[in-house]
Parts: sequence; C-alpha cells; structure tokens
Amino acid sequence: MGAVSGVVTGDAVVLGLQPARLPSRALAVLIDLVVVWAAYVLVMIGLVLATASLDEAAVAAVSVAAFLLVLVGAPIAVETLSHGRSLGKMACGLRVVRDDGGPIRFRHALVRGAMGVVEILMTFGVVACIASLVSERGRRLGDVFAGTLVVRERMPAARVLPVPPPPPWLVGRFAGLDLSAVPEGLWLEIRQYLTRARELDPGVGRQLAERLAGQLVGRTGTPPPAGVPAEAYLAGVVAERQAREARQAFAEAGTGAGAGAGAGAGAGAGAGAGGGFGAGGIVGVPAGAVLPPALPPALPPVVTPAASSAVPPAVPPAVSPGAASPVAPPPVAPPGSEASREDGPPATGFAPPA
Repeated sequence: MGAVSGVVTGDAVVLGLQPARLPSRALAVLIDLVVVWAAYVLVMIGLVLATASLDEAAVAAVSVAAFLLVLVGAPIAVETLSHGRSLGKMACGLRVVRDDGGPIRFRHALVRGAMGVVEILMTFGVVACIASLVSERGRRLGDVFAGTLVVRERMPAARVLPVPPPPPWLVGRFAGLDLSAVPEGLWLEIRQYLTRARELDPGVGRQLAERLAGQLVGRTGTPPPAGVPAEAYLAGVVAERQAREARQAFAEAGTGAGAGAGAGAGAGAGAGAGGGFGAGGIVGVPAGAVLPPALPPALPPVVTPAASSAVPPAVPPAVSPGAASPVAPPPVAPPGSEASREDGPPATGFAPPA
C-alpha cells in the first residue's frame, strides 16, 4: 500500500489521499487505449467507405481530424464530463483530482490530454513510466503541468481495533463522573490513542496520555485518583462511558418492546370486547380477519298434491248451546235414481206456459 499524501486545501485542511502507483495507472491506461483504438478503427472504416470518391488530400485531412477527435478529444471530453474518471480509471478505482483535492476542469483535462499524446502515444508510454517512477506521488508530466494527481478511490476499509479494557481495580470507580461536557472530538482522540498506545514510543505515548488526561479533567472537573497512571485513567473513563451507553440502549430497547406488547394486547382485548357477529367476536378468529359470506337459509320443501298422502277431513263448525241448530239442506238424489223420477221431470231449465 502506498503512502498517504498530505494534500493541503485552501482552508488549511490536510487531506489524506493515497496516490495511485504505476501498476494500477498502467492498467487503467491500457484499458483506455484498447477502447479508444477500437473506436478509432471503427471510425476509420466508416470514413474510408464514405470518402472513397474524394481525392488524397481530402482523405488525409479527414484522417487527421478523426485522429485528433477520437484519440485526443474523446479522452479529454470523458475526463471533463466525469470529473477525472475514464473507463480504465473506473475499472481500477482511480480518479484524477487537483492538487488541492478538488475535481478537475476542462483546462486540466486539456493539458493532460495534450501531454499524453507526447508521453504515451508517441513514445509508447516510456516517458510516462519514467516520470511516474521518479515522482514521489507517481505523477507523469501531464499531471505536473496540469497540477493534478491520480488517487485511489476504492481503499480497503481500516481495521477497527477494540479499546483495551481498564485494570480490574478501576472498574466502577468513575460511576459518579459527569461526562456530559466532554466533546466527541476528545473521545475520538482518546479512543485512537488507546488503540495505538502499544505502537507508540513509550515517552511519546506517556506525554500524549498526560495531555489527553489533562483535557479530560478540565472537561469533567474531577481529578483522577492518586497514583493512577494517565493511560489507565483514560481507559477507565472510556469503559464507564461505554457501559452507560450500553445501559441506555438496553433500557430504550426494553421500553420499546413493552410499549409494543401493551399496544398489541389492548388492540386484541378491544377487538374481543367488540363482540357481535364480526371477526373480533368469534373465538379463534383474529381481529380484522375477513370471514366468508354466510350461506342463504334453506327453503322449506314444496309438497305437491300428488305427493300428499290424504286430504284431511272437514271439521264441522262448533255450535253453541243457545244458538239455533242449523237446518241441513235436503239431500239431493243422484241423477237417474227412482227418487228423482218420482219428483217430476228432470230440470231442463225450461218453464212450460201456464
């Protein structure tokens, strides 16, 4: 891994950028050249077919124009529009930036492209390789004249080291310490020191620990116990802060779980108390469930006259004791019987004259 470059911005902020080295830059340039030359060959084939009827001077002029546009103009346009990322640089995780870390503009891409014709195309990359090897930050001549730098964008994630625990006899000694006035920047410095303390020189590490302990005492207003080293004091205070954050996180998680359970129980009880013929009133059916439609009531069977077994007998009307007995009509003899012949001629509906 290359060394980190200390780039200073206009606001006097030091940027930690990792310059790209020769192997990754050479691979990116190779990818760009393959793409550009393939496009140039296709364009030249089209121009040859289109300019077959022109004279040699016109064909030469068109060829030079195609060379400048495809091999020089296209890379400049791509770097300008993508802010320093060509196809090869995208594949290798590289980017062209200014010396102050900002994105490049057209003039930077123009100078890089013009110098690239000389140090890459005309000399087959020999000049660019020598300049990149000699430069401390791996810059070629185009970068030097344009004031640019090729840096790595995809950097491996830094390994997070755990903070070493304090001595056992210091655990719980700082439970009553007020840590609300300690800024996050100071906590970050203390954690970084504790994780890298074993890698520092003993004298330098001791001085750094005493300085950080003094700042921490100034924020908390409580001096460390007598006889406690500065490094142990810092480790004990950091452990106390981590313990408080863990207790707070567990308390918030428990409160949220209890509130969710109470809300769920209340909703279930309300749905059950709603009763009725809805889903909430049926045992075993959750609230809000969609029940299938009820079946229509069954119709009574229709009895046809042929299906009836017998006609029920007529019931005579009830006669009260004080009422007169009803007079039964005289019996009617059936036609053709002797009684009907004795009574007279059969009724024909014709009355004889008097």
